[in-house]
Amino acid sequence: MSILQLPHAPPRVLLFDWHATLVDTMDAMYYALDDVLPRLVGLGLIERLVPPGQSKTIEDARLVKYVREHARLHPKIRAERRISRTDIFELLFGDDQEAKAIAHAEFDRSYERHFGLVRPMERDARAQLEALRALGIRLGVLSNRSRRFMAHEIYTVDGSGWHELFDTMVCGDDVERRKPHPDLIRKALADLGAATDEGCWYVGDSTTDITAAKRAGVTAVFYNGAGWDRHWLDRIFPGTDRHPHRPDAVVADLGELVALARRFLDAVAAAG
Repeated sequence: MSILQLPHAPPRVLLFDWHATLVDTMDAMYYALDDVLPRLVGLGLIERLVPPGQSKTIEDARLVKYVREHARLHPKIRAERRISRTDIFELLFGDDQEAKAIAHAEFDRSYERHFGLVRPMERDARAQLEALRALGIRLGVLSNRSRRFMAHEIYTVDGSGWHELFDTMVCGDDVERRKPHPDLIRKALADLGAATDEGCWYVGDSTTDITAAKRAGVTAVFYNGAGWDRHWLDRIFPGTDRHPHRPDAVVADLGELVALARRFLDAVAAAG
C-alpha cells in the first residue's frame, strides 16, 4: 500500500528536524563520518554491527557489509550524500543503544573539527517559516546534534540566523536518548506547555524522524527534499510488524507544508 495520507488534526505546533530538513550541513557531516568509521575497530564497534540477515532492506545490508569490510562508506553513498548521520548509525547498529551512544559521541568529537558553514535547504526557507508563524503556529527545532553545534548553526544560518523564528530548541545532549526515541519531541512540547498529540506535527527527512514522531504519538510528516520516488518510500516505510512506522503525510518542500497547514486551519475556521 503506497503512502498517500493526510494528517488527522490541524497543527498547533510544528517541530522541525534541523539537518537536511531546514539546512544543509552535509559536507561537515560526511567529513566527520569519514573520521569516525575507520575508528570503529578501535572503539570495539565492528563486532556490534547489525548481523547479516537482520537489516530492513537489501540496500541496508549492503551498507553494513561494506562498512564491516572496509571501515568506511561506499563511494556511491558518499557521493550522493542523501543519508543522515543518525540514519547511518541506525542502519549500522540497530537496537544496540550503547553502540550508538559511543558512535554519536565519537561523531561529536570529529564534527567539532569540521562544522561551521550552514546553508538553508531551500532558498525561501525563512519566508516559509515566517508564513507558518503568521498562521498562529508555534515552531520548534530539534536535532540529535549537541547544543554547542546547534547554537552556532541556528545563529549563523542565512547570515543573520533563525533563532527568533523558533519557540523552542532541543538538542541531543538535552535528553537521555536521541532519535529515534521520542525524548526530544516530548521535551520540546513540555517546554512549550503543549499537549503531546496529533496537533503537533513533527517534520523530518529520515526514517529515524518518522519513528520518533510515531513513538511520541504526534503527527509524522516526511520531508522528501531528497526527491525519493513513491516506490522507494514504500520500501523504507514498509509498515511491517518489525518496521511499522509510516508517515502521516509526505511533503516535497516547505511551500507544500505551508499549504497543507493552511488547508487544515482554514477547514477548522470554516467549521466553527
